[in-house]
Amino acid sequence: MAAVITEDNVYCEAEAELDGAPPADGQDQVQLPAPEGNIQGQVEEFLGPHPDYDEEEEERKYYRRKRLGVVRNVVGASCGGMIIYSVYLGLLQMQLILHYDETYREVKYGTLGLEDIDNKMLMGINVTPIVGLLYTPVLIRFLGTKWMMFLASGIYALFVSTNYWERYYTLVPSAVAIGVVIVPLWASLGNYITRMAQQYYEYVNYKDEHVQEQKKPPKGAFHSYIIIFQSVFYIVFHVTLYNALFSLVSPYLLSFSGASGKGVIENLNKTVLLSLPRSLLLIEVESVLMGAAFLAMLIFLVLCGAAYRPTEEIDLRSIGWGNIFQLPFKHLRDYRLRLLCPFFIYSGFEVLFAVQGIILSYGVCAVGMEKLWLLVMVYGLSSSICSGLALMLLRLPRQIILLVGAFMHFVLIIALMCWSPQPREPSYLPYLLVLIALWGLGTALNKTGLSTLLGMLYEDKERLDFVYTIYHWWQAIAIFIVYLWSALPMRAKLGLLLLALIVACFCYVQMERRLAKKIPFRLPRIPRPRHKVKGYRYLEEENSDESDTDLSDAEADADADEKDEDERRLVEEDRNTDDDSQGSPGPERSGVRDRRKKHDDKANEQAAEREDYVQHTMD
Repeated sequence: MAAVITEDNVYCEAEAELDGAPPADGQDQVQLPAPEGNIQGQVEEFLGPHPDYDEEEEERKYYRRKRLGVVRNVVGASCGGMIIYSVYLGLLQMQLILHYDETYREVKYGTLGLEDIDNKMLMGINVTPIVGLLYTPVLIRFLGTKWMMFLASGIYALFVSTNYWERYYTLVPSAVAIGVVIVPLWASLGNYITRMAQQYYEYVNYKDEHVQEQKKPPKGAFHSYIIIFQSVFYIVFHVTLYNALFSLVSPYLLSFSGASGKGVIENLNKTVLLSLPRSLLLIEVESVLMGAAFLAMLIFLVLCGAAYRPTEEIDLRSIGWGNIFQLPFKHLRDYRLRLLCPFFIYSGFEVLFAVQGIILSYGVCAVGMEKLWLLVMVYGLSSSICSGLALMLLRLPRQIILLVGAFMHFVLIIALMCWSPQPREPSYLPYLLVLIALWGLGTALNKTGLSTLLGMLYEDKERLDFVYTIYHWWQAIAIFIVYLWSALPMRAKLGLLLLALIVACFCYVQMERRLAKKIPFRLPRIPRPRHKVKGYRYLEEENSDESDTDLSDAEADADADEKDEDERRLVEEDRNTDDDSQGSPGPERSGVRDRRKKHDDKANEQAAEREDYVQHTMD
């Protein structure tokens, strides 16, 4: 009987719980939550943050990984450029020295004409970059910064592979391809290093409001990072000169010494090798160089991350080919870039003169071929170490680096014009080493200072491909001029070099004076991207409830906003226009006015249609 009563009480309590009533025995018990509320609580607990999760700490770790990635990108680009140029210059050195030896040519190739092939190769390497200004923007627009570096390294690897079978139809086309990618490679490298400095600043100051809202940073915000990254790049890159720089001048090994020299000595023995190398040994050396070239390609591919987000690359590719082609020429409307062009030309002059003039005409003639490696190593070591002196820009004015390097070269040029060392005098070796080390100091300050200066002047531009394109194109023009003047007397070369240096310094001082007086400059800008309305990415959702009248109002509001944007662009363009660009309106201003006229016509047509619609409705 007691068991039956207990069982009845259990059933009563269960029914009372289901009805929301208290238990039958009147005792207070904890009410269980409803099943729906229990599931929702579990879901919130599962999807919610972990109790030990620290959002600020995780954000700090995330941006620290981003900063380390930027450092990896800079080191990777520097090492990749150093390796690919070491391979290229080292192979060219070996190739030209072997082909210069008359005995080697006769024994191995007979009447093949390697000397003529070498002349055509040097012509292809030095002449082709002259037209680099025409196709470099198109290549960068099509490939992007990272893939342009990767493609250029592949072309250098192709040049290495052609040396397995030395013929006219293999060596000359590959040399022309090298000339084609020289300007795009260096433009991409310069822009890549500067872009990494901008990204590093954003990852360091990720909490700042202007970084979070992607607004314009304060003036000079990127300067310190640009200086550091450009210095690191040139410190690593100038290691190339340790063992390969003199490869470009092997055909000029026999020359008169000092300032009294002219041309190449004739009727001398052209046998410069102590013994002929075995074919198997040459294949092994070329295989090692080929492996190093592939290593450089892998470094660019794996270690170097993208310079821009995918959406930014899409924006660049959506700009028309015509606008991309015109961008370098539009950049030249900025007086800052125009006044720096003489310095770009001198930068190309002085590098090749260091090799053909100082190391060969002075160094090799005075102390002999057996000391050539020492002269080149001192020049490379001096250039690499002294590139770190650009870090002084963190504390000193930016004018110091370029002017100190120019003054150093000015003194050395004057000294070289007055000095003609006697051939085969080993006692001149200490003086030559000091001379070459000082010239390397000037080269390091020149190269690092120019790249850093461009990054500082155009820090508010996200894409500097076209600015660095102009820089390295003028360098290519200077290298071509040096290629043409190889037969001039040494004093004539020194005179032209001195003239170029004086003009470059004068123009640079004029640019700094204009900037100090706050004379407005015409800031070049990239046109706004215009995406084609194709594909699912750019299609908007259709609103079936929207009437034609509402659609017309929305279009009118959009047109009004675009008109305001055009007005603002006109005002900014007028504000950034310097004295040289005043006068008749340019194509951009005319384009804005044409678009504004079209918007007005379209708005009038829409207003007329709206009035007809209202009149028809009232009728």
